[in-house]
Amino acid sequence: MADGGRTPQARALLQQCLHARLQVCPAEGDATAQWVEVQRGLVIYVCFFKGADKELLSKMATLGGRVKGRNMQYHSNCGKEEGLELYSHFVTLCEKELAANIKCAEAGVVVKHGTYGNRQVLKLDTNGPYTHLIEF
Repeated sequence: MADGGRTPQARALLQQCLHARLQVCPAEGDATAQWVEVQRGLVIYVCFFKGADKELLSKMATLGGRVKGRNMQYHSNCGKEEGLELYSHFVTLCEKELAANIKCAEAGVVVKHGTYGNRQVLKLDTNGPYTHLIEF
């Protein structure tokens, strides 16, 4: 995790949920919106800051932005292409970790994910404030 004196390379917000439904592609023309959905599980929000690399992925997930007045600014975030590459590797790493865990494999636990860098509609039901913010 990031120590107090250095700028974090990434931030992760973990939220336990009873049910979550995430729009990953909005409706366009005749096509309906596309969604991923999970029942009881964990939602992880991620964002990568400038300087983040693949070495960091085995330690994390991320959520970026700083408050300035009444707005959020994202000047410290890495570029969209770099973030997409890191996010894709992060999802793959999560899938590999679950596949390697016998209890998860036997229970049929799977990774479902959104799309990086797009605004997404999220409906989340939770049974309490089981939220953790972690910086790396």
